Amino acid sequence: MSQLQDKIIVEGCLRNDRMSQKALYEKFKTQMYTLAYRITNNFEDANDVLQEGFVKVFNNLESFKGNSQLGTWIHTIIARTALNKIKNRIYFEDVETVPDNSTIDWGSSIDTEYLEQAIASLPDGYRSIFTLYEIEGFKHREIADMLSISENTSKTQLFKAKKMLQVKLQHHRS
Repeated sequence: MSQLQDKIIVEGCLRNDRMSQKALYEKFKTQMYTLAYRITNNFEDANDVLQEGFVKVFNNLESFKGNSQLGTWIHTIIARTALNKIKNRIYFEDVETVPDNSTIDWGSSIDTEYLEQAIASLPDGYRSIFTLYEIEGFKHREIADMLSISENTSKTQLFKAKKMLQVKLQHHRS
């Protein structure tokens, strides 16, 4: 049913129907704002990303062919827009190779409120890759393409983000 609703909304948007445009925005705005905020770590930047991202969505809606869920397509546009917003603040160094099976011991319990704060306090590059991979479900190849980095750099930055989070959480428990 949701895909049918999305199809009807998209068709309306393509006819420049204001009610359809509003329906599309209302359906996805909260989820997309959350994504934008998690990547930018700044309310004003997240608002800018939301606005810029939805302008891109409406300007490119004719290119949406329905090969993926509408939400997934919009999600990718918002993620790319957010990354573009902070790209001048991100620095990546491709240093070591991290094994794919690298795991972090998070301990037996995690204070979710503190975890959110700890994620927000990560450097921009670590936070953006951690958010895209662990929270939003992007693959390293997709992240690498979005950020114009290697897959290895994405994996390395994720590993370092997890290690930094582990230290922050251990200090919080002490």
